Amino acid sequence: MSGKNPSAKQQAARKVQSEADRSGTGKGKARELQSEADRAAVPKHGL
Repeated sequence: MSGKNPSAKQQAARKVQSEADRSGTGKGKARELQSEADRAAVPKHGL
């Protein structure tokens, strides 16, 4: 994730990941969303 200025997609993925971590379900989908958000951040932030 990009540190100081996460995109809306990254923030949404973080929320889904947090819920999956708490509930123990949906971890695969959360991981997929997180990866997609991180890939999308590359052009935005030049990571």
